Amino acid sequence: MAKERIYSAMRPTGPLHLGNLVGALQNWAALQDDYECFWGIADYHALMSEHNDPQVISDAIPEMVADWIAAGLDPKRATFARQSDVPQHAELFTVLACITPVSWLERCPTYKEQLQELGGTRDVRNYGFLGYPVLQAADIIVYKATAVPVGEDQLAHLELTREIVRKFNSVFAEDVFPEPKAKLTRAARLLGLDGRKMSKSYDNALYMGDEPQAIRKKVMSMLTDPKRPRRADPGHPDECNLFPYYVIFAQEATESVRKECVSAQRGCVDCKKQLAEELVRYTEPLRSKRKEVLQDPDYIRDVLSDGARHAREVASQTMKEVREVIKFL
Repeated sequence: MAKERIYSAMRPTGPLHLGNLVGALQNWAALQDDYECFWGIADYHALMSEHNDPQVISDAIPEMVADWIAAGLDPKRATFARQSDVPQHAELFTVLACITPVSWLERCPTYKEQLQELGGTRDVRNYGFLGYPVLQAADIIVYKATAVPVGEDQLAHLELTREIVRKFNSVFAEDVFPEPKAKLTRAARLLGLDGRKMSKSYDNALYMGDEPQAIRKKVMSMLTDPKRPRRADPGHPDECNLFPYYVIFAQEATESVRKECVSAQRGCVDCKKQLAEELVRYTEPLRSKRKEVLQDPDYIRDVLSDGARHAREVASQTMKEVREVIKFL
């Protein structure tokens, strides 16, 4: 019996951080045995914000592959496909763009958020950026994926893909595309060094490939308990930016950390020092594996080549059906 097919993707705009690891990659890795998984390297999406310096994208792709493999994604059990290696993504995007109302894109809940986040450092007021949900829909349905692993904050985005599918099926044919459903994943909440969303754009991230000294330096700069101005004051772990890191990366220490924090037996500096060492230990296998992968560029090229070949086979069959129903054959 065929496995249910899943698709998800990331933009290659820089190294991946611990937020990507716990928010997506660990969930993706857990799906690989039970689903037919397609993991996309969304370089067209990246070009929407990085067109002034596209070398950033080229440089980030090998690192992304290395980070994925270090996190447990397996090219033998899933398909790693670079968007631009599968021309059917762009072809289906063009078809979908012809039926998608502009008003749907303008109301996209993440559009203004991304404009605010990237607007200060990137030129993102372009047609491609406004239309990226249409390309995202094409990415998913070109493989006829029936599920997409998402967190609750991404449900509205996926619903836009479902609306586009319904519009296509209504205009052209009712049975070409399934409506992809959400595969809700429990994503740990991990904020950046300054308490905001962890992001390369905010320069507040701990990266999967950070060396020990970089980790120690970054952790010592982290925002802590805003309600604890003095060392002798009782702390509030649930309001401190450090404590979720213990919960995720050093669970065995959480009970003692909480107890000593609320009783003022330990200060924030002590807490940072311990957390830094916990993160150094946790990330050591990630660092080691990604270095191993990056030292073999031929292997990375083979992974992408094999993935593109399989992805094109699947996507070309989809586009054959699409061209039939839009009367382009």
